[in-house]
Amino acid sequence: MSATPPAASTPTPPTAALAAAVRFTSYQKFTAGLLAFLQFAVILDFMVMAPLGAVIMPALTISPARFGMIVSAYAFSAGISGLLAAGFADRFDRKKFLLFFYVGFLAGTLWCGLAQSFHSLLAARIVTGLFGGVIGSVVLAIATDLFAPALRGRVMAVIQTAFSASQVLGIPVALYLSNQWDWHAPFYMMVAVGLIGGVVLAWRLQPVVGHLDGKLERNALRHLLQTVSQRRHLAAFATTALLTTGGFMLMPFSSVFTVNNLGVPLEHLPTIYLITGLCTIVAGPLIGKAADACGKMPVFYAGSALTSIMVIIYTHLSTVPMLAVVAVNVIMFVGIFSRMIPYQALASAVPELHMRGSFNAISASIQQLAGGSAAVIAGHLVRSGADGRLQGFEQVGYVVVCTTAVAALLARQVSRGVNARQLAAAG
Repeated sequence: MSATPPAASTPTPPTAALAAAVRFTSYQKFTAGLLAFLQFAVILDFMVMAPLGAVIMPALTISPARFGMIVSAYAFSAGISGLLAAGFADRFDRKKFLLFFYVGFLAGTLWCGLAQSFHSLLAARIVTGLFGGVIGSVVLAIATDLFAPALRGRVMAVIQTAFSASQVLGIPVALYLSNQWDWHAPFYMMVAVGLIGGVVLAWRLQPVVGHLDGKLERNALRHLLQTVSQRRHLAAFATTALLTTGGFMLMPFSSVFTVNNLGVPLEHLPTIYLITGLCTIVAGPLIGKAADACGKMPVFYAGSALTSIMVIIYTHLSTVPMLAVVAVNVIMFVGIFSRMIPYQALASAVPELHMRGSFNAISASIQQLAGGSAAVIAGHLVRSGADGRLQGFEQVGYVVVCTTAVAALLARQVSRGVNARQLAAAG
């Protein structure tokens, strides 16, 4: 008669282990909400430049090319700071690292509110980018450190709702403030709101130091080079850069295109952003659940196809009813979210623990540099006609579709690499 093994040695049933893994603790829920709030502050700072373009360009008497420079200045400085910070990103408590850059970001945003000329606003955007460009990468590193892979689709969806919240809460309020006073007022609002997140971050977030227990290269330059030289990281970096291109090419001129080409009055822009944001807030968590349940790549492919179709439709629109503009915007952003949420969850599994900070910093840096280049290219592809209408916007759409197709091929390579590593670890 064989003896029954002791209870302590009985393996945990896979279903029970999985159930335990997919439960959020109360602190994880708080952390996910806080990270989403901080991401909201950073995204709003960039997002608000697009709808304010229709106000800033005439107020400062600048051309679309100069406004593209203002947008890309943030991106280029953020890209540079990401590279500079990458070597140090895994050497400190992630909470302290995040708090340092967040304070600098708020100071840069305040400067934007005080700017009175093109050159002053350009300098302010550079400073804001130097600090703001690192925040997103630290947020993603913390999310990856604190949440199991089975939870990351939903966590990335929560963080991505910051994008929607900026449309629902931030952009309409920013446009209202700019209409009531001037374009400086939204930046003061962002500083006031951002300070709340900074206080909660300093007070409630626990230190994030688990990565410090691993094998870490103490030399910052060597740590940077080790991260860049990992072959599996390169495809992920390239995919991130291409996925960013679409947003940076379309969004800086979206408000000008909507007002001057589609015939939507400036005062109705908040309504478009409000409805679009509300719809994506609902869609985001559903996309995250689908990515966890059905797999990251199927959702990513569906999102890429939908994005390509809607970008072509959007960039070829002429004067249409506002309801049609809203419908196209909503579907297009659902497609964009269906790419970004599963890809972020997939990319979080690419680096090892002791390289997550530097990987995300470099990824954010490449993202910003690629986005800045995209904004500059878009600024030269489009031009203002004598009647104020944007010309050549459909060419921007073609470029976005091409980059989306290439990004899908690269994401497939990233997915295969992640699956191979997971199988090797399990075996």
